[in-house]
Amino acid sequence: MNKHDLLKKHFGYDSFRPLQEQIINDVLEHKDLMVVMPTGGGKSMCFQLPSLMLDGITLVVSPLIALMKDQVDSLRANGITAGYFNSSQVGTEQQEMLQLLKENQLKLLYVAPESIQLLLQHLKPTDVSLIAIDEAHCISTWGGHDFRPAYTQLAYLKQSFPQASLIALTATADRATRADIKKQLAISHAQEYVASFDRPNLTLEVRPGNDRLAQVRRFLKKYKDDSGIIYCLSRKSCEKLADKLSSLGFSAAAYHAGLEHRFRESVQEQFIKDEIKIVCATIAFGMGIDKSNVRFVIHYNMPKNIEGYYQEIGRAGRDGIDAHALLFHSYADMIQLRNFAGDSGNSEVQIAKLERMKQFAEALTCRRRMLLSYFNEYLENDCGNCDVCLNKPDFFDATLITQKALSAVYRMKERASLNLLIDVLRGAQNASVIDSGFQSIKTYGAGRDISWNNWQQYIIQMINQGLLEIAFHEFNHLKLTPQAQAVLFEKQKVQLAVIPKPEELAARNAKAAQEALPSDINKDLYAGLRKLRMQIASQENLAPYMVFSDATLKDIASRIPLTIDEFEDITGVGKHKLDTYGESFLKLTQGFK
Repeated sequence: MNKHDLLKKHFGYDSFRPLQEQIINDVLEHKDLMVVMPTGGGKSMCFQLPSLMLDGITLVVSPLIALMKDQVDSLRANGITAGYFNSSQVGTEQQEMLQLLKENQLKLLYVAPESIQLLLQHLKPTDVSLIAIDEAHCISTWGGHDFRPAYTQLAYLKQSFPQASLIALTATADRATRADIKKQLAISHAQEYVASFDRPNLTLEVRPGNDRLAQVRRFLKKYKDDSGIIYCLSRKSCEKLADKLSSLGFSAAAYHAGLEHRFRESVQEQFIKDEIKIVCATIAFGMGIDKSNVRFVIHYNMPKNIEGYYQEIGRAGRDGIDAHALLFHSYADMIQLRNFAGDSGNSEVQIAKLERMKQFAEALTCRRRMLLSYFNEYLENDCGNCDVCLNKPDFFDATLITQKALSAVYRMKERASLNLLIDVLRGAQNASVIDSGFQSIKTYGAGRDISWNNWQQYIIQMINQGLLEIAFHEFNHLKLTPQAQAVLFEKQKVQLAVIPKPEELAARNAKAAQEALPSDINKDLYAGLRKLRMQIASQENLAPYMVFSDATLKDIASRIPLTIDEFEDITGVGKHKLDTYGESFLKLTQGFK
């Protein structure tokens, strides 16, 4: 069976998403790969589907012990033989898994990095055809989030299974992090696939952190029947917020590493099954969670870097339907996070990344463009779907200002941080400027007429527009991009946002994005489909999304299939699920036409 037939049979899709087919072809040609795809972009397909076409087993290394059972259950629901091996299993469970392995009954085996050494005793070098390192950013300290020491020992997998190809996958990694991952896994030659980081179905919104609880309460009223995650900075604030929301009538629970393992498992299972709607969590929750219908993610406190923020908002809207990412920020958050960063290893890099996160929260231009620019992806137009775009600022011709800044970077031989660049432009006579000899360059003092704070805002906008880059691994020096050449030498114009006065900024209110069902959907049928899905999920002890995703239910409610053939054409309906659930759902749809 070819890959397109397998895609339809096991996953219910008629076509691949961008880059998936090229990646799968390379895997089948036994190439090592570094893959960066956004959450919900289809990373797992890149190793799950080829595993069905390779002779041996696919070993999936994942840090997500708590989620392995759900991932395996989801594969089995699609008719794929899969298992998992980790420290949460009792001895008899591990022995059963090893027996299945011995009898060649598995195509995929998920394993925690800490359990690999034990598993290797039961595998011959020729048994493994493919090694997939999921959440590969955990191997790198450059990423600044989710670092797992056990991941740094994984280079030996290539030595243990020389015939197997290795694919490293993550949802978020800048250039320095990608290079570090490849080096640590001993696949420096690996081809990189970097998918678009854009998630157009996510509305991005940032609000000041005053009176957060009241703001959250108003926000949640729009999502009373939907699932969401609220990230908090501390364990105590998770519990306090969950208790408060519960007392206000919301279905909420806390989740953090300090809670009993059994309690955490229960919260996670209830959330996946839609029995709990809101989880108030630290970053320990949600990594890799296979729940497609999370409609909102709220950051009650500011995250410590953009990688972490992007990873966490990516847990919303994985089904492709509209979702909302709301971030609160305050000066108090910044102080606390700066203290955390200062106490960490690699503190200079972490503080610089925190500063970039602060710049995102205070942005005056399209947030999506700023977010994507961090990962070296540049949109031609504003998104029109973030709070800044919904309350557009005024712009002015800033070509001359920009040329002064870019020229200064060039004359400083790209050896200056943002702060030092501003000092040079304003003609400062401090030690940093004098010791570097920058007081003698032509652009020294060329921007005296602009305040320090305004220069900071303008340069941040230049970074967001792709004219400058921050080299975090080179003392946070600013670097010119190819786009900068067009401004310096080809008379390209630059527009920058007018910086509002403090009182104007305080008065700017974010417009809340309203999510509604498309007009062509039969809302009564959709409600009935959700009810039927919940009944089936309860009977089979599955999460509802494992039966059918929200996107599939909305397609059913829009097209209202009346026959098996029509039902098979629905997005997300594969042959296995058609045979298992088709008749039950058709009985319901046939009552609506």
